[in-house]
Amino acid sequence: MDALLALPTNRGAKWDERNNQLRIQRPCQGQRWQVVTNSSGRLTLIFDGTEWPLEDRLFHNENMADIWFTSDFHFGHFNIIRYCNRPFTTTDEMDACIVDRMNQCVKPNDTLYFLGDFCMGSIEKVAAYRKRLNCKKIHFIEGNHDKVTRKLQKVFVSWSSMSEIHVGKQGIILCHYAMRVWLHHGRGTWQLYGHSHSNLPDEPLSLSMDVGVDTHDFRPWQFEEVQAIMKAKAFAREPSAMLEWA
Repeated sequence: MDALLALPTNRGAKWDERNNQLRIQRPCQGQRWQVVTNSSGRLTLIFDGTEWPLEDRLFHNENMADIWFTSDFHFGHFNIIRYCNRPFTTTDEMDACIVDRMNQCVKPNDTLYFLGDFCMGSIEKVAAYRKRLNCKKIHFIEGNHDKVTRKLQKVFVSWSSMSEIHVGKQGIILCHYAMRVWLHHGRGTWQLYGHSHSNLPDEPLSLSMDVGVDTHDFRPWQFEEVQAIMKAKAFAREPSAMLEWA
């Protein structure tokens, strides 16, 4: 099933039961977007300083394969700890945390889109890190630190410098770098990127988003989490539009 964002009515959001749609009458304003798990274990969107829960009863079947997005592991890269203020003292600690959180979220038969900067070191290191990740279907979008990883493309399902995909009817452009405009950006297509390590200010009205591990407590972003954020951005950009949950 689809995920329903429980928007407060004082934002002008009303659920149309008859048409199974969400009607937005005036814009939502906000600077920061974040999906977190609250103290009750429920998925919650933090928008404009307010927590808006995602209704559990409307999530898709948990037994279905999920689609995930992430970027910028930087396995074995000691300096990234200092550059990005990552809360680790050693690369072993950092690597273990990222691997554990990926494997906790992404099931072996799920699909993971990785948007670049996998690891530092030799081809043997690349192979060793890849084996630690349980997901069988990793699509790789190349970053600026993947010169060695490029030599071992065979351990990934696909390899590209930029990719256009569709999840259902939703078009998504995947690139290591953030873009100002992209194919069909005016028709609701998203652009997901990495590289910025949560340092690039978010554009509240742009259907783009940094999906790197530094933005999400070293966890991947599930499609439904991204969808919730993009829907909120679309509502803010098109306050009078009637938008369906695809």
